[in-house]
Amino acid sequence: MNLAGPVQDAAPGLLGAHLAREGVVLRITEVEAYGGPGDSASHARHGRTPRNAPMWGPPGRAYLYFCYGMHWMLNVVTGPEGEASAVLIRGAEVVSGLGTVLARRRTAKASPQLCAGPGKVAQALGLDRAFDGHDLLAPGGLELRPGPAPAAILAGPRLGIAFATPEDRARPWRFADGDSRAVLQRAALLPR
Repeated sequence: MNLAGPVQDAAPGLLGAHLAREGVVLRITEVEAYGGPGDSASHARHGRTPRNAPMWGPPGRAYLYFCYGMHWMLNVVTGPEGEASAVLIRGAEVVSGLGTVLARRRTAKASPQLCAGPGKVAQALGLDRAFDGHDLLAPGGLELRPGPAPAAILAGPRLGIAFATPEDRARPWRFADGDSRAVLQRAALLPR
């Protein structure tokens, strides 16, 4: 798991890694890469602000933001410190702590789609603004741990970025575990 490289290289390297907090362990199955000010789909497109400051590093930090006034979204900061980039965690599978995940997600039913979606991932981990800027590589709190890499990786365009330039909308910066069912809009992805 190399978080110091370019975001489009770091993102697929996060597939299979584990996120752990309070007895819950999730295996990352889907991610999206977001670059700095040159990426019109990125929160860094207008420069550094108090909201997106964690994107400027150091790598291995969490960048959380509130989306649509409803969902927290977890990103892993990548790249050299001082250059904004982050990887949105779009989907995951539960490795352990299923009972806690079901309670946090307010459902009684476990399914492959339980943590398919970035809001679902943050909810399953019980995250909020307090984790913005958190060191994911340090023990305690929320941890990012190595895990088995997927046998096959899919790639395709990112989702929900209609405001971005056509070039940035077309970038194949969404990556997914080709063998996981915890992936959204799978039909838009191709083998990498």
